[in-house]
Amino acid sequence: MALATRQSGELATQPGQPSGPSVCWLALPGSRPNRELHWLSLASDSIVAVGERPTGDPVPFVIRPYRRITRRFVEAGSLAWFAGLDTIDVETEWVASLELCALVTGQASSLARRLHARQAVFTWGNDPGNPMYRLPPYRQATQRAKRADLFICLIQAARDHCVQLGIPEERCRVVLPPIDTQLFHPLDKPVEEPIAVFCSPLAPNKGIDRVLDAFRLVLARVPEARLLVMGSGPLEAMVRERAALSQGAIELIGAQDREGVAAVLRQSAVLVTAPRPTAVWNEQFGLAYVEAMASGLCVVTTACGTNYEAVRPPNLRVADDQGALAEGLVHFLADPARRATVGSRNRAEVVERFELHQQVDRLRAAFDS
Repeated sequence: MALATRQSGELATQPGQPSGPSVCWLALPGSRPNRELHWLSLASDSIVAVGERPTGDPVPFVIRPYRRITRRFVEAGSLAWFAGLDTIDVETEWVASLELCALVTGQASSLARRLHARQAVFTWGNDPGNPMYRLPPYRQATQRAKRADLFICLIQAARDHCVQLGIPEERCRVVLPPIDTQLFHPLDKPVEEPIAVFCSPLAPNKGIDRVLDAFRLVLARVPEARLLVMGSGPLEAMVRERAALSQGAIELIGAQDREGVAAVLRQSAVLVTAPRPTAVWNEQFGLAYVEAMASGLCVVTTACGTNYEAVRPPNLRVADDQGALAEGLVHFLADPARRATVGSRNRAEVVERFELHQQVDRLRAAFDS
């Protein structure tokens, strides 16, 4: 199952190294590209994925439809499972999927047994008290997933939550997410203009409304400040309306591909978001934070879930309050020297903790352990 193509500079293995584990990946409905499956593809040239449609990651895809009760939920919360999974016949060492409570992960347990393979579960989960672990049919999927052979915990809190759920520590491996620090990099000189950027879905739980309210307060103290809004979602009309009234201070850029995101980050000075928890979600990490930090930006966000694993001081995690968020933004936007110092430190931290090839090697080693 060798891959025909890869992105430049992103090889699964180096000459003389083993090809990595063979893995059959079961994709969740609404899976996004350049995430867990992409990282697996960099760790091995023996990956095949099963899904309703290809995600765009450079791996062979076996097409199988989902049976759905509703399309309201996506990814781990989807009330959906594969049809025709019993016809999958591949030679593989591992069957893997994302999140313990996903119905697809429950199916992965059965497929692994039938294929005489081991099961791996990737997880960002940070809350052992999540109601989805107790509600059918997610409860049944979780109980089956807990018998897996390997748990790839993408944050430290995920390992802690697995152990609290009764999963033996020796089956858990922490592998922080790989970040492409060649794609996400700063300009040669720090951005001098006070430009903040929001890079997240335009949805209530990501807090674009709070950011817009805070930015009105920022403009009273830093009149030359600008806010770039990257993303799309249900609150897009509100953002357009506020941008139209801002006399150019707020610009809606819309959703971008990875290269577009990287380019906008390089033109910005501070990343700002304002996540808030829901009944079944709190922020687990936030790849946007570390991509921005790799690009030399400072970060201001609200304290939510375990986003402290990504956002460390002297970056700012503040209360979910427009005044606190505005103070945090002014702290950086009004002080170019402070931004340059913190941005440089952020870049060095991301290279040390998350660099792509380093973390891909650790992912490969987790399967070998």
